Amino acid sequence: MKSLISSKEYKLYANFLNKLAKELTIYYYSKLNKTFKVSNKLKGKGYDPVTTSDKAFEKFIRSKIKNKFPDHQVIGEEFGHKKSKSDFTWVIDPIDGTRSFVIGNPTWSNLISLNYKGNPILGLANFPVLKKYYLNYSDKVAYVFHNGKRKKISVNKKATFKSVKVSAAFHGWLPLNKQKKIPQILKLMQFPCSDALSYSHLAEGRVDIVIQCSNKIWDIHPLIPIVKAAGGNISTWDNRDAINAGNILVSSNKTIHNKFLKLLKPVSK
Repeated sequence: MKSLISSKEYKLYANFLNKLAKELTIYYYSKLNKTFKVSNKLKGKGYDPVTTSDKAFEKFIRSKIKNKFPDHQVIGEEFGHKKSKSDFTWVIDPIDGTRSFVIGNPTWSNLISLNYKGNPILGLANFPVLKKYYLNYSDKVAYVFHNGKRKKISVNKKATFKSVKVSAAFHGWLPLNKQKKIPQILKLMQFPCSDALSYSHLAEGRVDIVIQCSNKIWDIHPLIPIVKAAGGNISTWDNRDAINAGNILVSSNKTIHNKFLKLLKPVSK
């Protein structure tokens, strides 16, 4: 399948994200690694925290994009959609895993994707506290950058259903009566799901399946290009394109992907 943009364009935008990942980590330690304020978006009807750091990160990311690509569109979790006539759109989750951020769990990340005509083509998952980030440089090559070193990553293509390592979480979005309809999956859930970090771990072959509920586009668009470039499969539970967001299934090969789609069928609609 032909790439949506040229290799020269991939390099331009990937280099921008590579630099931005480093700048975001510096920004966190110089400006945001301190006391912050937390508010609840749901105002007593549940718990969906947002912090002053979420908003600061998004403003920082938007400023960097505006300086380099002023005509591009931007969609962010905290500040909405900046529209233009450009075919390029940046999708931002300033802090993916805000609940982890609030309690000091280091697994939170900055997520950014570049979409071309609605299709995510580049993704960055940056983990400032873990001092590493994941980034694809084309539709077939993805890397993890850790302690100044770059390593190409790929999924575990040899995974079988008998040996599968499953990372899953339903975060209260899937009621217990529905969970009872997928007992085999519940038995296979050996590993916790740490938001974007679990997807990144799948991309480098540490786990073989990730199952998550109720993703928004900024939760999943940045991870789609990384997973695909590493050789993984990603879809909704009812086997639609993952760009639709919602309930997401990610796997290291097509065989186990299809197997888990069947197991999820009782709760996929």
